[in-house]
Amino acid sequence: MIKYQQIAAEIEKYIEENALQQGDKLPVLEALMAHFNVSKSTITKALDLLEKKGAVFQVRGSGIFVRKQKRKGYMDLLSNQGFKKELKGVQITLKVIELEVKKPTKEAAHSLNIGLDDDVYYVKRVRYMNGQTLCLEESYYNKSVVTYLNKEIVSKSIFEYIQKGLGVKIGFSDVYLYAGKLKQEEAKHLCLDSEAPAFYVETIFHLTNGQPFDFSKVAYHYEQSQFFVQTNSYFSKS
Repeated sequence: MIKYQQIAAEIEKYIEENALQQGDKLPVLEALMAHFNVSKSTITKALDLLEKKGAVFQVRGSGIFVRKQKRKGYMDLLSNQGFKKELKGVQITLKVIELEVKKPTKEAAHSLNIGLDDDVYYVKRVRYMNGQTLCLEESYYNKSVVTYLNKEIVSKSIFEYIQKGLGVKIGFSDVYLYAGKLKQEEAKHLCLDSEAPAFYVETIFHLTNGQPFDFSKVAYHYEQSQFFVQTNSYFSKS
């Protein structure tokens, strides 16, 4: 983790542990520089990161303030921090339905920029929130990048293993959102009737060099899923 990212995480932890509320003021820039013994540019990067995440807002000439925290039980729709980090205080468990090396679907091959004859790791998992079905997750990992997976790994955090175990540097992601009706197989895993409504999130994850390595599709249980989005600019109502 880069130094400014580490500092951002510590500031975020400080906000949480001290139960700071909307409008509470953080120490001034100079105090943060002295506390962490780093340069102004490093603190500025850390604060910019926190501002993008919606944790703080800065007012020129006045200081750094805590931003209103999300409602309990709501997931950040655009976050890639993982379910456990997103839903603190909630028990998240998962069940591995399928793990195999196979050829990609046309959609997965196109999303991963690979051929139909290339190998991928296909992972299907169901996640539960406090014992209730939350979502069905299907992922295709480019095997030339994610060279090894087993059931123990996919029963935990795949991304943590990819970064720490394989040394792969994850960069950015493209997210596609849409509503639809569940197919029979999806409905079975989500314990819903076929044709029940669902909220779908498709994500293509890239390495820092821009290469896509993971194409994932998540179907959320419509009764269990609640989302929020924090922005750093207003949307015109006109």
